Amino acid sequence: MKPIIRITAALALTLGPTMGALAQAATISGEVKKIDEGAGKITLKHGAAKSLGMDEPMTMVYRVKDPGMLKQVKVGDKVTFEAEEAASGYTVTRLQKAK
Repeated sequence: MKPIIRITAALALTLGPTMGALAQAATISGEVKKIDEGAGKITLKHGAAKSLGMDEPMTMVYRVKDPGMLKQVKVGDKVTFEAEEAASGYTVTRLQKAK
């Protein structure tokens, strides 16, 4: 039983920092340029979004996974967000005001 515990602990120590780095790399910084609550979309000006395969800064329209996110921000707010690519386009899955 002890070897299993050691292997599990070793894996946790090895993967823990890697998973944190991946989560941090997926976070994108940007600024809210436009909000379209009716369509469930937000326009964000942001830097490179490596997690989405975007190497250059750009301004883009995104769908939002939860329309309630749009009520938490306003035009001009600095934000951090995560997004994913889907068949219907790019979708913001997490959005919050930058600190």
